[in-house]
Amino acid sequence: MKLILLGAPGAGKGTQAEILSKKLQIPAISTGNILRAAMKNGTPVGLQAKAYVESGKLVPDDVIIGIIEERLAEPDCANGYILDGVPRTIAQAEALEARGIAIDAALSLEISDDVIIERMSGRRTCKDCSATFHVVSNPPKTEGKCDFCGGELTIRKDDAPETVKARLATYHEQTEPLKAFYEARGKLVLAENQPTIAETTQVIEKALGI
Repeated sequence: MKLILLGAPGAGKGTQAEILSKKLQIPAISTGNILRAAMKNGTPVGLQAKAYVESGKLVPDDVIIGIIEERLAEPDCANGYILDGVPRTIAQAEALEARGIAIDAALSLEISDDVIIERMSGRRTCKDCSATFHVVSNPPKTEGKCDFCGGELTIRKDDAPETVKARLATYHEQTEPLKAFYEARGKLVLAENQPTIAETTQVIEKALGI
């Protein structure tokens, strides 16, 4: 299955992508993780991306599409993939189509802005391995420490409330129109956010028929 996950920043795309990845045995490809790795390693693309991300702006299409195309050419994507964080604009969606990158469904996680602002203020990210936790819904076993590598958990700059509001405004203006784009192609699947991660997963599996 070739999936795109849509939804506002903080809607839970990354968490659900990992769950679906295990169930379907296909890789979850997070644009954010690929970019963060590039930023951490100080690559030219990473430094370019960093300035955009830290100001809450979108990274240019040519940078994003190039990274994605390289990743999808790897052998583990032969049976399908889950794209999380791309496309973010109609132009990116058209660029993916133009390069022959096909999808079976665009799954949109539906959630209100108020819930997202509350949720992201509690998000913590590992400095070393980029694993994410939440002080309420998915707390680490030891406060401030990553369950997986023991790294320090921090609040990412783009999870701060003022940045979240800027990112939500950008999402509504530039990314939300993708719902109509994929609906017109008969690919849009909606899943309403639920109070828990497990309940949201159930709604998604039912919506996708898996």
